[in-house]
Amino acid sequence: MSSVVNSSVCVKFFSMRTLKEAIRPTTFIVSSKLNDALGLDITIASETFQHTGSFKFRAAYNLALSVEQDEILTASSGNFGQALAYACKLTGKRCTVVMPETSAQVKIDAVRGFGATVDLIDTKQIGRNERVAELAALMPEAYHASAYDDEYVIAGNSTLGDELAGKGFDAVIVPVGGGGLISGVVTGLCRSGDTAEVFGAEPLIGNDATRSFREGRLIPNDTEPTTIADGARTISLGKLNWPIIRDGVKDMIEVSDEKIADAVRMYYGLANLKSEPTGALTLGALLEDLERFACKRLCIVVSGGNVDPAVYKELI
Repeated sequence: MSSVVNSSVCVKFFSMRTLKEAIRPTTFIVSSKLNDALGLDITIASETFQHTGSFKFRAAYNLALSVEQDEILTASSGNFGQALAYACKLTGKRCTVVMPETSAQVKIDAVRGFGATVDLIDTKQIGRNERVAELAALMPEAYHASAYDDEYVIAGNSTLGDELAGKGFDAVIVPVGGGGLISGVVTGLCRSGDTAEVFGAEPLIGNDATRSFREGRLIPNDTEPTTIADGARTISLGKLNWPIIRDGVKDMIEVSDEKIADAVRMYYGLANLKSEPTGALTLGALLEDLERFACKRLCIVVSGGNVDPAVYKELI
């Protein structure tokens, strides 16, 4: 009997799977080297082994599976773009992704590799949302998907909160860009009745979430931040996820680019884990304030591992 399997049959079978059937469970890692170096009780929840290399597949697959439109338009620095491109490939839909020219080349290539159309822009000349608005006028039948400010995105990301629940963590630290991941984690933990405190970690030079959290109202960045954490180069938290963050997050922690780079190196050297800079925000948050988390059972989320090889080489 022939062992050859028709790839189109495999894709069709995959596309019929529910979200929880489709996602890969997060990988929990306890590194004694890392814990000994910091003197803390840390469990890493790594989404680097998720489909397309980041948590974004949870949101993207849920969205592609849920919306009725056959074409989806979005803006992304890379992780959501490639996750949505792959999700659309699996569900037989079309996808256009607006991406900054400064996005990691590995992410641009991945989006194109999954069959999506990439629209590269100079963010100094036009904002991502402005360009999406231009394209939306030309594609009126397309569903406009936000990478973070969308009910399907938050619902998809809540599956990570489901996985973190019930494991006895005192605190969970989550990377923050647009807020789609942390709002999902809060949602999943809350519906499970888990009382772990949730902290957000964001780049110091793109600290709109921290300023918003302190003031109790949305305060956007003036321009797209130039942090090395490219997945957190967002202007503002989303309007849908803001109330979830405001009411469900304990605090926000600002992380310098220097500490982000230190965290990337520590993951490589002490945990044998490749993390992109945005994923390393949570370990960077610990490096900013170790004493705050002493005597706590911690979970730090690594949101993804998609980093340009040249950038990674330089960082480590």
